[in-house]
Amino acid sequence: MDILIHDVKNIESFLKINPEKITVISDNGKIEPCICCFGCWIKTPGKCVIDDGYNNMGILVSQCKRLMIISQCFYGGYSPFVKNVFDRSVPCLLPYFKTKNGETHHIKRYSNDITLSVNFYGEITNAERETAKKLIIANGKNMFTKTEIHFNNSFEEIQRGFYEN
Repeated sequence: MDILIHDVKNIESFLKINPEKITVISDNGKIEPCICCFGCWIKTPGKCVIDDGYNNMGILVSQCKRLMIISQCFYGGYSPFVKNVFDRSVPCLLPYFKTKNGETHHIKRYSNDITLSVNFYGEITNAERETAKKLIIANGKNMFTKTEIHFNNSFEEIQRGFYEN
């Protein structure tokens, strides 16, 4: 299974998505921010305690092969909605830490191998590209994923590339 997290309005009309192969995470206007309560690790391991329809992100990520993100680039990072969903995915990791190569990271909860594929779109400066590259590399390390990053001038560019892959 693949997961697509995005910030594009009416993406279903732009992409032909097989719901049996790709789970689409869209903004329903009801997502709550992560409150760093540790409930996803202590009270309901692997699942967020905030019941707003996005509480199962850790479980979904634990089952995917490819985590695809389509996001407008905001100062070298994700759009607010995509960042929020990404934050709510933290239950796919354990609360324990391990130091590797002088860096501290959470420990992997599940054994699946994930590819994190990020498509940024919009008018992106060179400085934003560099920041985004560092962010995606860090996210990949933290989530134990292989990473791919693409920069696009528009969503239409992503759409064309989506069908080529």
